[in-house]
Amino acid sequence: MPAEDDGQFVYHMEDVLDIYHEPYDEKRPVVCFDETSKALRGHKRDPLPAEPGAVARVDTHYKRNGKKKLHLATEPLTGWVNVEITEKRRTCEWIDRMVELADEHYPDGDCIRVVLDNLNTHNPAAFYRFFPPDEAHAYLDRFEFHYTPKHGSWLNMAEIEIGTLKRQCLDRRIYHAATLRSEVAAWQDRRNAADGLIDWQFTTDDARIKLRQLYPVPLEVD
Repeated sequence: MPAEDDGQFVYHMEDVLDIYHEPYDEKRPVVCFDETSKALRGHKRDPLPAEPGAVARVDTHYKRNGKKKLHLATEPLTGWVNVEITEKRRTCEWIDRMVELADEHYPDGDCIRVVLDNLNTHNPAAFYRFFPPDEAHAYLDRFEFHYTPKHGSWLNMAEIEIGTLKRQCLDRRIYHAATLRSEVAAWQDRRNAADGLIDWQFTTDDARIKLRQLYPVPLEVD
């Protein structure tokens, strides 16, 4: 986080915090989006299972098998989560995820409000690179993008779901991409069945007290 007096940080932080505390509206869903990666690694030597008097042991050496990108979207007010796995993390993959939100997950949504970070691939103008102008305009008419401040990715609730995914599913060696896909799909199904809502407590009023050092001193106008 910035040390002090950062109007840009404050502007984006309050924008995100305000949208988090709007009531649920199925026509205007709030979706948080973020990405992570998983290195595919296997054991060179079989791990030794736990036994009386000894914990499970894993050799520090491993076999590499590349890396996969995980794109996670979640709607905190309903508990819905979706994870897509790709080879790369480029603008075209991000566009694909946004199109899936619009066409598959929220076809009846009037305005899909997406909270995301400032990664350079998260560029709405790129719709015009991949679609004719009328289609690009039609998609963008259905989106509203809310960017977390730089160094403020903790404001994105998708990071909470990614943390849960890492603890419950990705905290071990996985060698094959097919295994990764099946494990993540099973985790996603369990997560959606559990209806695990995110109860976000931090508000704009809280920020103005606890993070007051970030707020610029108002200028006096003659």
